Amino acid sequence: MSTSFGDKMRGVLASAIKRRIIARRFWVGSAAVVLTLGLVACSTARLAYNQAPNLTYWWLDDHIDFTSDQTPQVRSKIGAFFEWHRRNELPMYSQRLQAWQALAQRDITPAQACTEFEAIRQRIDAAAERMVAPMAKMALQLDADQLANLQRRQAKSNEEFAKDHLRPDREQALDKRLKKAVERSERFYGALTAAQRELLRDQLRRSPWDPERTQAERERRQADLLKTVRELQANPAIAEQAVREHVARISRSPTPGYPEYSARLVQHGCAQFAALHNSTTPEQRANAVNALKGYEADVVSLASRD
Repeated sequence: MSTSFGDKMRGVLASAIKRRIIARRFWVGSAAVVLTLGLVACSTARLAYNQAPNLTYWWLDDHIDFTSDQTPQVRSKIGAFFEWHRRNELPMYSQRLQAWQALAQRDITPAQACTEFEAIRQRIDAAAERMVAPMAKMALQLDADQLANLQRRQAKSNEEFAKDHLRPDREQALDKRLKKAVERSERFYGALTAAQRELLRDQLRRSPWDPERTQAERERRQADLLKTVRELQANPAIAEQAVREHVARISRSPTPGYPEYSARLVQHGCAQFAALHNSTTPEQRANAVNALKGYEADVVSLASRD
């Protein structure tokens, strides 16, 4: 979970991209990409969002290696998705950002943080559903070489995850996580105090996150993805339903105990977020409000195609 209001949102969305994108969100990759790009730093948000169709295509092409015949179709579907997202989703994010400006000025509870988490999750789900049909059509066109390329990218992702989270000793891994958490928070609140840094360290140390368990779930989802593609190619009539069911198994894993583990992670993240925010000074909260106003201005501008 993230540790600031802006990074709270980015954390939810980035988890759909950076930590889960290959294993969990291949079908809705462009949906996740656009949502994340919509709330990067104010100085780059408009450029990033307007370039998101190209970035999304490049990301997918890196995993699939589209043919010259497939490329125009894929680009067209991505463009249509972004037009829908600009018209329908950005105004909703603008409303949330306005509400967060009020929340940022006072203490919040873990329950309030989780309410905001859930609101963003619902927007991601809406975008994911929008991508089901085009992703099903794309999956029907993939050949054996393209599936092999996807499998190689999955293996590379697993290697990167292991390098970052499984091989370092516990304290080294904790230090890396703390560094990232501090950097995200300070971009939003300004400089953290020594006490706030220690608060974050303690929260991260007590997190129920288990990298071995997470990696095992990533691998299950990767195998599920390849199995889904092969099944829908064998029976094109079920293509959209197969994709939709795959996404459902991402949202709620069939692995015994994993949904409960995921819920504990969310609850801990909400508590961590609330604890850090409640420790902030009036100056830090003013910084947060100003950042949120900047995000809101960018979203409004992007929605109007400025």
